[in-house]
Amino acid sequence: MRRPVPLILLGLLVVLQLQLWFGRGSIPDVWRLRQQHQQQLDANMRSEQDIGRLRAELRDLRDGLEMVEERARSEIGMVKPNEIFVQLAKSSK
Repeated sequence: MRRPVPLILLGLLVVLQLQLWFGRGSIPDVWRLRQQHQQQLDANMRSEQDIGRLRAELRDLRDGLEMVEERARSEIGMVKPNEIFVQLAKSSK
């Protein structure tokens, strides 16, 4: 009569150990998920750096085009289509 209880407990212990080492949510599974998580974080960081670099490049291109247009307007009197160019002369006093 006393023998079935320890055997049942031992069986439960074996099942729990198998679940811990080989089942879903097992220690190796958690290690693998942590590694995947870290890889994803690294990939996200690289993507954020790329996005920042591309935004800076875009900003430089926009500013560069505005500077070229401003210079062309002031130096050679560039006028866009449907624009009227008015030049005011400074009076020397």
